[in-house]
Amino acid sequence: MKVILLADVKGQGKKGQLVNVSDGYARNFLFPKNLAKEANAQAMTEFNNALSSKQHKIDVDKENANKAKAILDGKEIVVHAKAGSQGGKLFGKVTSKEVAESIKSAYGLDIDKRKIELKSDIKTHGTYECVIKLYSGITAKPVLVVTD
Repeated sequence: MKVILLADVKGQGKKGQLVNVSDGYARNFLFPKNLAKEANAQAMTEFNNALSSKQHKIDVDKENANKAKAILDGKEIVVHAKAGSQGGKLFGKVTSKEVAESIKSAYGLDIDKRKIELKSDIKTHGTYECVIKLYSGITAKPVLVVTD
């Protein structure tokens, strides 16, 4: 009997999967505990709609990541930070949160600070490398410029 799992079932599969199980296992264990529902015509339609919806969301996310990469790749992100008079050493350091705010103000892109990867601590004025992980396999490499 084909069933659609409503929760993770050990040895059978994950939530949302279509699996083939024995009739007795389905009627005596899965159905009474609401772990699965029978894969009839209506359930299969809902299952296919959910799959296509999930795929559409993935496609939209990839498209948005590629657009953001086209905007950010090779561009300069300017971060203003105060520094002391001796040696140009910053008060504190430049964080990924400040970089995300600079990207939002300059390019209008809302990037999560956890996706911004700085190679090292930024404690002086200058030019630095920055990697932004926009989506799985899609990264942008803008240039980070720290000025007064």
